[in-house]
Amino acid sequence: MDMTNLHYDIVGSFLRPTSLKAARADFAAGKVSLYELREVENREIADLVEKEISAGLKVVTDGEFRRSYWHLDTFWGFDGIAHTTQKQGYLFHDEETRKDSAQINGKIRFAGDHPDLEAFKFLRNLTKGKGVTPRQSIPAPAQCYAELVRGEENIAAVQKYYSSEEELLTDLAQAYHDLILALYDVGCRDVKLDDCTWGMVVDDDFWATMVKQGFKREDLEEKYLQVNNAALQDLPADLRISTHICRGNYHSTWAAKGGYAPVADYVFAKENVAAFYLEFDDERSGGFEPLAKVPADKEVVLGLVTSKKPELEKEADLQARIKQASQYHDLDHLALSTQCGFASTEEGNQLTETQEWAKINLVEKTAKDIWK
Repeated sequence: MDMTNLHYDIVGSFLRPTSLKAARADFAAGKVSLYELREVENREIADLVEKEISAGLKVVTDGEFRRSYWHLDTFWGFDGIAHTTQKQGYLFHDEETRKDSAQINGKIRFAGDHPDLEAFKFLRNLTKGKGVTPRQSIPAPAQCYAELVRGEENIAAVQKYYSSEEELLTDLAQAYHDLILALYDVGCRDVKLDDCTWGMVVDDDFWATMVKQGFKREDLEEKYLQVNNAALQDLPADLRISTHICRGNYHSTWAAKGGYAPVADYVFAKENVAAFYLEFDDERSGGFEPLAKVPADKEVVLGLVTSKKPELEKEADLQARIKQASQYHDLDHLALSTQCGFASTEEGNQLTETQEWAKINLVEKTAKDIWK
């Protein structure tokens, strides 16, 4: 699906229905079987897809209803990566997340089966003959690398199995490349890489601390770009690869702040994707000037409508901001979406399902009014 013709989109995750949350809690407590949990997931995903189609969306997702996290579940699906917990979760602006992590316990590889692959097959079957494109979102390779070196215990695990970071990055990129090709082989033509690593890199306060520990911003940017692009080499021409970049989205709070200028020369100018889905819903995101670094033939999907708050934006304000953005990237290659999904983790953001769909309807209406 060419978003330059459509000009509106979603990022992917939806608020989890009450019945799904209850089923996951019951499964964790041993009250229902995995089969019974899957039946609830299947039913709720089928219902969501029908809602997406009825709402006029042309690219649809499964709402990430099978996941606990937007990123960790994918990591755990690779051989050589284990589900672990740490002493501390991710620190957001005013909240700490659950403490789950991913840690190396062998050489990383895609073994031929993966939960994201099975999830996509179900979504594909739901959308056959419906005139829509099923999309699979996965966390970026850079995001996986960042998790594998988060904290002393994870770093020690890396050093146990890998003699160099170069070897680690090579295996990680290959595992991702193999997963993407497996998705393609079962019919996927739209893969989005969700990536918060760049959102952390732009935060000057975060980097003031990192510099004291001996890190260099440019070194990390090179590493993130290297592993992402290595995973995206030699893919089929009819596979649309995009990336979504934000600064954290957990229970309506955020993790980082700062404009895109510090990373524009890397990710905007050089990452081998067709489109960038970018967070621009408040002042933490900075201005539109860095969009000038995006190649003219690539799409920029402006995340101007917040998924964090229930209040509905005004269309006139959105139109004005899109006009501002068009000073730095051609209007024909712009599109509109929410700044992130509505439930990056199963907790979800603090708004109702009705408010969620009102946001999506506003995105569609605004896009149709601008790009008639």
